[in-house]
Amino acid sequence: MAKAMFRFSPICIFLILTVSVSVKADVTITSPGTQVSLLELYTSEGCSSCPPADQWISKLKSHPELWRSLVPVGFHVDYWNYIGWADRFSSPEYSARQRRYARSNNLKTVYTPGFLLNGEEWRSFFGKRKLSTETDKKVGKLNLNISDMALAAVFNPAEALTDKRLILNIAVLGFDIKTDVRSGENNNKQLRHDFTVLGYKSIPLYKDKSIYAVMTELPDIIETAPRMAVTAWINKENDMTPIQAAGGWLED
Repeated sequence: MAKAMFRFSPICIFLILTVSVSVKADVTITSPGTQVSLLELYTSEGCSSCPPADQWISKLKSHPELWRSLVPVGFHVDYWNYIGWADRFSSPEYSARQRRYARSNNLKTVYTPGFLLNGEEWRSFFGKRKLSTETDKKVGKLNLNISDMALAAVFNPAEALTDKRLILNIAVLGFDIKTDVRSGENNNKQLRHDFTVLGYKSIPLYKDKSIYAVMTELPDIIETAPRMAVTAWINKENDMTPIQAAGGWLED
């Protein structure tokens, strides 16, 4: 397991978001009323320990409960870029997200590959890799309506919440991605990625009587992929623990 090392060099501040790409879609995604599990992977093309985790999460494409009770996402961090390979999917924002988990004690330390399941450190990948997504916890339905770049989100909680607003996280995911690495720890390897975050944003959901809603746009993405999906999840303003998640394919 690779521990995070925080150094700075010109390559470390290489920004991949110099060109934004838009994705257009027309789809409706609705979660069940029971909680959907959010599995977050923090990975890097510059980390020699990460390819096995990338390969494992790719297998979840055939998981029988994908999008129904399980939403996986892969955030590529930027803190390994300095060692010789700038991961084009990495972002300082994703590294900062992982650090916020560590500061809130949901994560012991920052490292790659690192998993969180429903906001809590998940270390079963390094052991039996038993992934349990079955839950009967009723939290309410999250509905996403996407038309071109526009997204309308509505969350109807199962129980009344006192929060005036919640946070909606939106991610566009890429699948069947290949990278030929030419330097760094994975030099001369071809890496394959699925569930890779191509674009991410967060925005408040505002309360309207008993529901929470917002209209926004999908996040810009850094590039397209052979297959893509959109996911969203909700948390409280000062608590990153997911309340509900939803996801689905963006078909051509």
